Amino acid sequence: MFTGIIQGLGTVTGISPIKNGKRLLIRPDFELENPELGESIAVNGVCLTLTSMVSGSFSVDVSPESLSRTTLSAIKVNDKVNLERALRLSDRLGGHIVSGHVDTVATISTRKEQGDFIFFSFSLDPALDRYIIEKGSIAIDGISLTVNRCQPGSFSVAIIPHTAKMTTLSFRKPGDKVNIELDVLGKYIEKLLFSSKNRADEKNRPSVDMEFLARHGFV
Repeated sequence: MFTGIIQGLGTVTGISPIKNGKRLLIRPDFELENPELGESIAVNGVCLTLTSMVSGSFSVDVSPESLSRTTLSAIKVNDKVNLERALRLSDRLGGHIVSGHVDTVATISTRKEQGDFIFFSFSLDPALDRYIIEKGSIAIDGISLTVNRCQPGSFSVAIIPHTAKMTTLSFRKPGDKVNIELDVLGKYIEKLLFSSKNRADEKNRPSVDMEFLARHGFV
């Protein structure tokens, strides 16, 4: 589990094939204190497992599923990546709840700089629009951000100077692909609404629907 608060950048220093997957060697631009083999680490928002440490660098294995759903399929040596170590229960939840399980890949449509701020818009599958709301949370390459605006098949965010300095968004441009993790709470609520309604129909018992939520003060 992560928060979407990037701890620093890393550089991909090696890529080697493994059966149906890839092994990445990454050199972090900051010190990994007391790294443990088997710990989770988010690389551009993808939850991976640290499998070895070599002279200040670490390796992770990328499965076929992750390659098929994320931008790690196209990663190259010398590429910069966002890094975040797993959340500890004693940490502040500075961003939002991020699982590191990427839902889809989006494309940067526009980049506009206004003073010290950068405004991005992204295009993605319109079927995912229902999970994106204005002022809601979204993880882009593992970065916890707030949605400014959303329209069918697109949304936009604003990047503050600190986030630009600490992440790969400082050098992202239109046409680049990014990993998107939608807010997990919205997906759970949707499933509960539909599955509860189906069970209620079958067993003739009250369901959790919009009327129920409004009646009890949730919406």
